[in-house]
Amino acid sequence: MKKLSLLLVFLIVLTGSHVYAENAKSENIKIGSVDLIKALNESDAGKKAKSDLEFMIKSKQSSLDEKGKNIEKIKTELEKQSSVLSADARKSKEEELEKMIRDYQRLVSDSQNEVKKKEGELTAEIIKELRGIIEKIGSEEGYTVILEGGEGQILFAKKEIDITDTVLKKHNELKAKSKK
Repeated sequence: MKKLSLLLVFLIVLTGSHVYAENAKSENIKIGSVDLIKALNESDAGKKAKSDLEFMIKSKQSSLDEKGKNIEKIKTELEKQSSVLSADARKSKEEELEKMIRDYQRLVSDSQNEVKKKEGELTAEIIKELRGIIEKIGSEEGYTVILEGGEGQILFAKKEIDITDTVLKKHNELKAKSKK
């Protein structure tokens, strides 16, 4: 049974490759690749999005640093005063410090999630635009297939089939036109 199914698969592949070869003779095959990550990072819109994210991260980081310093200050004061404080007062201060630390950790987590969400929103829009441009280039320039080559999905490709720079140029032109 196993040999029969293996033979069947082999015959299907052989027949499919023969049909493909016949079609390839009658039609020129044109293949391209695009590094979407490079296009995203090097496009004008991608650079602006990266800059906006860095600004957002720095502003959140300065706020977090301030709260962190405040926690350290209270922690130091508690350590200095622990010998002179009553047990109830020390316990109260420790609970207050623990609450501040939990709030700080929650704030860090919320900030990280907010940055990730914003990054996702910004990159999703640019990727959508890039895919539209790739589709247009593929249609207008007669490509049979355009593959994504940035994430290791293409193990080898000649540099001549890489159209990333063309996509970048068209995307930047499109963005420049839309600003006017």
